[in-house]
Amino acid sequence: MKLSGKVALITGGGTGIGAAIAKRFIEDGARVCITGRRKDKLETTTRSFLQGSVVICPGDVTRSDDVAKMIETTVAFGGKLDVLVNNAAMDSHGSILETSMDEWRRVLDTNLTGPFATMKAAIPHMLANGGGSIINIASLAGLRCMPQSVGYCSSKAGLIMLTQQVALEYGPQNIRCNVICPGATRTSMFEESVGKLAEEKATDIESLFKRFSSHVPLRRVSKPSEMGGICSFLAGDDSSFMTGAVLVADGGAAIVDVSGASMG
Repeated sequence: MKLSGKVALITGGGTGIGAAIAKRFIEDGARVCITGRRKDKLETTTRSFLQGSVVICPGDVTRSDDVAKMIETTVAFGGKLDVLVNNAAMDSHGSILETSMDEWRRVLDTNLTGPFATMKAAIPHMLANGGGSIINIASLAGLRCMPQSVGYCSSKAGLIMLTQQVALEYGPQNIRCNVICPGATRTSMFEESVGKLAEEKATDIESLFKRFSSHVPLRRVSKPSEMGGICSFLAGDDSSFMTGAVLVADGGAAIVDVSGASMG
């Protein structure tokens, strides 16, 4: 129960990585508020959690009123705010010429401005509480470029720098801020994207997942629960001297020379 006594807010907590993080936090003793745009997903996710350990707050991180409500709900539920996990995100496909200005703004508003807004609202509570831990979920795509992903890659790269800026400025007040860069993770959002590609290529999802991981040292995509374990570590006292860290959890994908691997 290494998170016993901790109170956490997890955005995008209704599905995928966010739901897995919430599950792990509760198993480790934390009290959690999960947020997301779809109330039905939040309610479905919480049914399997320990009663009294979780509260939901439907909302959109791109709306300032919703962000304020998320923070208020968390503090009202747990009496404080120790941990913030910025997981809410949206995917986007297209080159710079194919991406409309509206699409560009939507992606940046969700993936970068959303975390900025939640941190801006959460940090005063952490200061009053003597410190806290902020965990941002970026992506390997924030460190490595992907074709047809100008908005997604740019927003996740920005989140990495935003993480380090917050770590620098609030470290003296005992607020830690770290970022995780997952590689391919089998979430519903990723499966939806892969499903569309599978249709275009006249193949199936499993074959594409195998193709994606053929040059990854661990030869597979990750499970959402594997990100939950890393977040639990960053939320707890075992990581008390870590801030501004960029943790790459990609099965080793980032170490591979793709040209060499293709020739091999």
